[in-house]
Amino acid sequence: MNTMSADADRHFYRDADRAILGGVCAGLARYLGFNLKTTRFLAFIAFLMFMPVAVIAYLAVVFLIPAESTGEPIGATRRRRSGLCCGRRRRRKEAFDDESAIASSATRAMADEIDQRCKSLDKRLIALEKHVTSKRFQLEQELSRL
Repeated sequence: MNTMSADADRHFYRDADRAILGGVCAGLARYLGFNLKTTRFLAFIAFLMFMPVAVIAYLAVVFLIPAESTGEPIGATRRRRSGLCCGRRRRRKEAFDDESAIASSATRAMADEIDQRCKSLDKRLIALEKHVTSKRFQLEQELSRL
């Protein structure tokens, strides 16, 4: 299919699934491939700048252009895009649980070693902060500047 036939098959419809006031902005965003929030913001600016013309044009589109609905419940598209639909999230969690169950004692030992290193570093950092904030350190700094 070439671009000419792809453009010929595209039609502008109001989007009834994502509609707030008639679905004109949602349909326009889908038709042009824009972000829905951006399209609504631009429509709001148009209403502020050209109030009578924008209202008449919007109402004309609402009454003249048919609405199209995909039949999906509101928010299903968002859930599908985020991977929360069709059990994908559940499958990811199950895979993670399986990997956790398969984890060997060597992995746990490594985690314990890392925990011990972090605790050791915390103790060293506390000692360093204590030294740097002490009066003796400030005195040594003053003497080294002389």
